Amino acid sequence: MPRGRSDGLQQKHSLAFLIVVAIFLGFLYVYGGSIFGSQNSGSSALEYGRSLKRLGSSYLGAEDDNDGNQDESSATNIVLKSFPVCDDRHSELIPCLDRHLIYQMRMKLDLSVMEHYERHCPPAERRYNCLIPPPSGYKVPIKWPQSRDEVWKANIPHTHLAHEKSDQNWMVEKGDKIMFPGGGTHFHYGADKYIASIANMLNFSNNNLNNEGRLRTVLDVGCGVASFGAYLLSSDIIAMSLAPNDVHQNQIQFALERGIPAYLGILGTKRLPYPSRSFELVHCSRCRIDWLQRGGILLLELDRLLRPGGYFAYSSPEAYAQDEENLKIWKEMSELVESMCWKIAAKRNQTVVWQKHGTNDCYMERKTGAHPPLCHPEDDPDAVWGVNMKACITPYSDHDNRAEGSGLAAWPARLTTPPPRLSDFGYSNEMFEKDTELWQRRVAKYWDLLSPKIASNTLRNIMDMKAYMGSFAAALIDKNVWVMNVVPNGGVNTLKLIYDRGLIGSTHDWCEAFSTYPRTYDLLHAWNILSDIEKRGCSVEDLLLEMDRVLRPTGFLIIRDKQTVIDFVKKYLSALHWEAIDSSSDSVQDGDEVVFIIQKKLWLTSESFRDAE
Repeated sequence: MPRGRSDGLQQKHSLAFLIVVAIFLGFLYVYGGSIFGSQNSGSSALEYGRSLKRLGSSYLGAEDDNDGNQDESSATNIVLKSFPVCDDRHSELIPCLDRHLIYQMRMKLDLSVMEHYERHCPPAERRYNCLIPPPSGYKVPIKWPQSRDEVWKANIPHTHLAHEKSDQNWMVEKGDKIMFPGGGTHFHYGADKYIASIANMLNFSNNNLNNEGRLRTVLDVGCGVASFGAYLLSSDIIAMSLAPNDVHQNQIQFALERGIPAYLGILGTKRLPYPSRSFELVHCSRCRIDWLQRGGILLLELDRLLRPGGYFAYSSPEAYAQDEENLKIWKEMSELVESMCWKIAAKRNQTVVWQKHGTNDCYMERKTGAHPPLCHPEDDPDAVWGVNMKACITPYSDHDNRAEGSGLAAWPARLTTPPPRLSDFGYSNEMFEKDTELWQRRVAKYWDLLSPKIASNTLRNIMDMKAYMGSFAAALIDKNVWVMNVVPNGGVNTLKLIYDRGLIGSTHDWCEAFSTYPRTYDLLHAWNILSDIEKRGCSVEDLLLEMDRVLRPTGFLIIRDKQTVIDFVKKYLSALHWEAIDSSSDSVQDGDEVVFIIQKKLWLTSESFRDAE
């Protein structure tokens, strides 16, 4: 998108303008009382900005507040900018998933196919170029693993799910916390027992769903508060928990506050932002999706995402109910998946598990004109950003067909074993191994710089904004964290290599806001992403505001970029309420790259500050 304002790295002509504005504001300050009177006309963004309170040592490693005691000579070398603070009603703003924007712009969307839950980003003139305030009484989130089972109610002050789902053990109010007993719509008595039952249905050893490391990546569609994904982690399985910002609007926010991998998305009209053959298992428990609509296009999207021999675990009335309507749906759904070359791997009680065929043989044996058709040979199953779903079957490549499977090593060897799809990019095993070693050294250096500020449980949710082959995340595997690996749209689409390593992530365009709630990540890693955005003509300033929106108070930002970019970011530290931690030249690979580490301060509006006290 075009930039929201003119903000290039050079601001040579702004000084004179700022001096004129300062003189004018000084005049208003001295004479404004007599001109405008002393009335306060409500809670404007600027007024919130003026009433900011810093909580001193409430943010990690804080010392005395020296913001007002800077040396005057050094201050003159920095161009300071201030941002207003958004109104409190925008404390949970997701710019590209904002239903108010849809109404205001009178978008003509097809509600029957869930277009209103898909991404619709505001044009530049409608962006909220302000800081997102925390909700009243906000506290630094509870640390993992305790956060799996409880979060501060003040951080997500929405309890309607606790009442609506009280009989299903989704969540329970308890004093100033919200507790998560581990239940779900289909597994009231605990996700752990339900997971073990699926493993038992598939005859996996020790009732462990990871199947001795062969089942690693999972997509949980319609995930609720992500308890299914939460209880998979102890089995060395990582799930992308997916749900829309719908009537259960805060379910993904709860998931991320708990420290569970999750993403805001919907099976609507666009492909999900994941490459083909990414998941060993897709799970849907009472997700209320019409799988038969539009020629089975939603099931075909799952087929695109499943690996050869992958499973679809489905717990829903259609799988067991004997009434006429559900029997009819079951018959039609069975015919559809059979034509897609899926077979029933297991069926017990209220759950059925289908398995995808491992080769093209079944597709070739179908009758001429069979539905669904095979996709056109020129269709790229890994092109996903803004691409419409297609009601066709993606056949395997000749290589995958001959391999009769994904060819991936079992976990954890999968993390460091060169993936078979490296050859799709012309990459060698040696390139992969060198990249892995390079980022191990770089991450070790990062942790040395962060060590005065963090403990073993300080960080949980991490985002790598330009993940390449996922080696940054691989270097963190021994730490109690998970990483959202983002591969920017428009570059080399290496996200499938990341999934082939047993990691997860998403495609994204950093000229737009990410599909997540505010305050959901503890650390952002930005490797040359600001330089890339500037080259594309998008607003670096907008991206800094987006980073601030996504980052939790007391969270960290690691910027690895050119010195000119670092100098530009430094001008915004005060305006964003960020604090520089360390800056050091790092010539591990490129001598002109600089590592700059920042911590976001915990600030509250005056109303929130009173509530926190």
